[in-house]
Amino acid sequence: MTESPGTPSGRQDPAGGTGRAGAGPGRAARFPGWSARPLRSGAAGDGPGPPRTPPSPLHWMRRAALGTAAAVLVAAGTGWGLYTKLNGNIRFDSDTQNELEKYESERPDPGPPNAENILLVGTDNRGDGNEGYGTDNGTQRSDTTILLHLAANRKSATAVSIPRDLMVTVPHCKRSDGREIAEQTAQFNWAFQFAGAACTIRTVEKMTGIRITHHMIIDFVGFKKMVDAVDGVEICLRRPINDEKAHLVLPAGRQTLLGEAALGFVRARKSLGDGSDTQRMERQQEFLGALVKKVQSNGVLLNPTRLYPVLDAATSSLTTDADLASLTGLYELVRSMRSIPTNRVQFLTVPRQEYRYDPNRDELVQPAAGRLFDELRKDRPVAVAPARDAEETTAALGGKSGDSPAPGSRPAFRGSTAERGACE
Repeated sequence: MTESPGTPSGRQDPAGGTGRAGAGPGRAARFPGWSARPLRSGAAGDGPGPPRTPPSPLHWMRRAALGTAAAVLVAAGTGWGLYTKLNGNIRFDSDTQNELEKYESERPDPGPPNAENILLVGTDNRGDGNEGYGTDNGTQRSDTTILLHLAANRKSATAVSIPRDLMVTVPHCKRSDGREIAEQTAQFNWAFQFAGAACTIRTVEKMTGIRITHHMIIDFVGFKKMVDAVDGVEICLRRPINDEKAHLVLPAGRQTLLGEAALGFVRARKSLGDGSDTQRMERQQEFLGALVKKVQSNGVLLNPTRLYPVLDAATSSLTTDADLASLTGLYELVRSMRSIPTNRVQFLTVPRQEYRYDPNRDELVQPAAGRLFDELRKDRPVAVAPARDAEETTAALGGKSGDSPAPGSRPAFRGSTAERGACE
C-alpha cells in the first residue's frame, strides 16, 4: 500500500486509528458533527497539525449575541423609520403661534397646573383631497369646534361643542395678508374664515375666560382615515337615510360605518331629526363617544400593531401647535388619557338658545354658560346627564341647566358619556 506523503505508515492518530482519511473510528466517532478532514501537514519533517477542538459554549454564546444584536439593529432601524414617518406627518402651525404671541397680554391666565384645554377644529377645507365635498371658494370655516378639557388629575375629560352659528364677539384679528379685522359681533365659525386658528382661539378665550393650551386642526379626509383605522364605528338608525348633500344613503338598523359613510353621518343636518345644528352636534358627540369606547375596549392604545394605523391616520391629517407637533408630544398626551374611564369621558354642548334677533342663529344661555366655563376654568368636576335627567335635576334646584346649585349640590348639564355605545 502506498503511503501518503508526509504521513508515516501506521502512525497513530491521538484519538485512535491511523492518520489515513477514513481509517478507524477517529475523532468523528468521539465528536459527533466533526468533519473527517485530512490532518493539516506542518513544515517538512513535521507530523500533522494540532487536532481541531469542538466549538465551546462561549463560542455559541458569542454567535447568539451577535445575532441578537443584528436583530435589534434591524428592529431599531424599522422602528426609527416608522417614528420618522409619523413624526413627519404632523404639520406645525407656526403662523397661529406667532400671532397668539402678539396678543399675549390679552389672553387669560393659565389654569391649574397640568390641566389641559385643547381646541379641536374640524374645517370645511375643500383642498388637500377634500374637493369631493364642495367647491373651493378660497375660504374655509370651522365646521366643528370642540373645547376638550383634561382634568389635572386625568380622571375625567370633558368635550364641549361650540355651535358654528353661535353669535359671539370676535376680537380684532390680523389676517394672513396683514389686514386687520375689527372687533365685531358675528357667528362663531366666521372667526376661522376671518383670520384662521389664532382668531378662533382668541374668540373662544374671550367668550369663556379659559386659556387654550393646545389646538388641533383636522379636515374631512383626516376624519375618514381615523374611522377606517379602527375598522369603523357602530351606529343604530330608527329609519333609513337618503341625504344627497351629505353623500349618505343608509338603511335602518344596526350597522358599522366606515370613513365615507361616517363622515356623511356626522355632517348630515337637514335629513336627520329636526334639521338643527344642535341635534347634529349631539349626533357627533354620540359618534365620538362610540369611537372612544371602541378604541379603549379593543386595546388599541396598548397594542403597537393596532395603534400604528391610528397614529398614521391621525398624524397625516393634523395641524397642531408646537408642543403637539411631534410624535412624542402626541404620545404623551394620549398616554395621559389612557386611564380615564369611559364614564368620565363626557360630551356636551354649551348652553344655547335661539338668537333673539335671528332664529337661525344661537346665543349663550346665562348664567348656565358662565357656570360651565367657570367650572372648567377652575378644573372642577362637571356632571352631565341625558336631557330629561338634566332637566329634572336643575328643576329640583330651582333654575335652568347650569344655574348655581343648592349647597352641597352640583349642576347637571345636558350631555352624554362614552360609556354607552351608540346602540345602547
